[in-house]
Amino acid sequence: MFPSVRRALTVLPFALLPLTAVAACSGEGATTDCNVTSCTITFDRGVEASASILGIKAELVSVQGDTVTLKVAGQQITVPRGEAEQAEGFDVSVESITQDKIVVKISNNG
Repeated sequence: MFPSVRRALTVLPFALLPLTAVAACSGEGATTDCNVTSCTITFDRGVEASASILGIKAELVSVQGDTVTLKVAGQQITVPRGEAEQAEGFDVSVESITQDKIVVKISNNG
């Protein structure tokens, strides 16, 4: 009986790890939808918007037409809508730009 209890206690933290990673996402002026390897961030326009995801901070810096400037893990990048760039080991793509919201996906590429 003890080996099965010990095995269950050993596996439990690993089973809960994905839930912890998802719960670790948060934002100001932004909402997040995360899984273990990526997060979709919906930034509100017109406010100082940022999100803490995947152990890094992502900030909306500016929007000019179809191009979004972000600061990801301290590195400033410019990403056209529908395209992707890399920042500090993450793939960053802009999924949509509207008058009110900017939707960005950040994935761990390592």
